[in-house]
Amino acid sequence: MTPEDKYALKEFLRGVGVFLGASAVFIIILMVLAYFASGDKPINSASFEVVDKYKECDVVRYAPHQVAEYKYFLYCEKNK
Repeated sequence: MTPEDKYALKEFLRGVGVFLGASAVFIIILMVLAYFASGDKPINSASFEVVDKYKECDVVRYAPHQVAEYKYFLYCEKNK
């Protein structure tokens, strides 16, 4: 094996090592992101949240389950 062949082999192996290392880091990052994303719980019920006050009433934001839409209404204790 000539010195040029040894140098070419060394460069090739170094390139393969860099490629495998970068691939391993990418796969590890994907696994960590998948782990954190799997912790999210799906929204199975509608949500109600008091977001503001108007006079003596609460402004309530209503979001139906799994819909990216909000509806607002007033909730007044006195008017029950």
